[in-house]
Amino acid sequence: MIAGKFRFHGHGSLRYVYANGKAARSHYATVKYVQNSRRKFSRFSVVISKKVLKSAVGRNRVRRRIYEYVRTNMHRMTDIYDVVIICTSSELRSMPYDQFTEQLEQLFEKSELFPVTQAADKTVEY
Repeated sequence: MIAGKFRFHGHGSLRYVYANGKAARSHYATVKYVQNSRRKFSRFSVVISKKVLKSAVGRNRVRRRIYEYVRTNMHRMTDIYDVVIICTSSELRSMPYDQFTEQLEQLFEKSELFPVTQAADKTVEY
């Protein structure tokens, strides 16, 4: 779990990111983000609709996994942003953790919140 200073919630903050933010989409999730230079830290929020996952246990499990991924990778961010991660597929609940992190990695690189990793840049020649 990430510290409270890195999280945000509330209709006003979320509405602002929804209205003014840029988006990157994948089959499993959407990342909406907006730069926030008034803050010292980036803030994150995870939204999982009841239409996507019916059980609260499933929603909370996916939310914890996403927050853990963010906690371990937030140092890679290039600037200060408010970020909303919207889950759009129930497949995230049963996905193995390594595949789960790979999907989030691709999504964050697509949104340009994280720079492309060195391993992804290398081409292997045989």
